[in-house]
Amino acid sequence: MNTAREESPPADRYRAPALDKGLDILELLTEQAHGLTRGEIVKAMGRSPSEIYRMLERLVARNYVSRSAEGDRYALSLTMFVLSQRHPPISRLVSQAMPAMERFTQAAGQSCHLGVHDRGNITIVAQASSPGHWGLSTRLGARVSLVDTGSGHVLLAFQSESVRADMLARHEVLEGEVPVPAAELDAVLGEVRRLGYWQGASQQAYGVTDISMPILGPPGDALAVLTCPYVRRIDRHVGPDVDATRELLRKAAEDLSIG
Repeated sequence: MNTAREESPPADRYRAPALDKGLDILELLTEQAHGLTRGEIVKAMGRSPSEIYRMLERLVARNYVSRSAEGDRYALSLTMFVLSQRHPPISRLVSQAMPAMERFTQAAGQSCHLGVHDRGNITIVAQASSPGHWGLSTRLGARVSLVDTGSGHVLLAFQSESVRADMLARHEVLEGEVPVPAAELDAVLGEVRRLGYWQGASQQAYGVTDISMPILGPPGDALAVLTCPYVRRIDRHVGPDVDATRELLRKAAEDLSIG
């Protein structure tokens, strides 16, 4: 007689339905810049209005979700972002990166931003603006695609095969993302590894050349990526060209790399 019991999958062994509902709401709201009404949340999650109402009220009370002045829309508050910045590894990385990033912006006259892998895409955790009157910058806390950006190509290129496969398995398509066939992506990543960086036309805006450099850990894997959205001036301003800017960005990334 077989007395062995079939074990439950690890993910289902210790279920906490209320916690799952709360996390589902937070994950849903992360991709909604203008928030959602309660009805839209109910429809998206396929749950009853009463259970969503109770969970929303708790999330509002704990300040993870904010309610509009009219009371009809819900959006993420800044609490999640503040907590992420307190996470020691991120906090240390940002505190060490900002001086190098600011030196770069002063020398290059361009802006730059720092991204880390987060839930299958990239989150911008630090940003330094151009010192001039204008420049192109990426919003702090923005989510950037892993597959059709220079930042994503660099983070993927400088990983072990197993880590890269896991990152791609977790990837979720972001709004506006351009699909990249697997064979094409593999070729791009191989070229990035050969060169040691990414440089090319932005897939998000005309007239911008993205330059991305890895910040490497001891095994040679990318811990983060430093990116400059290079904008060429057409007036009489004299500043570093794109090649000189790339070398300045390389120096900044090397200063932040370990080992």
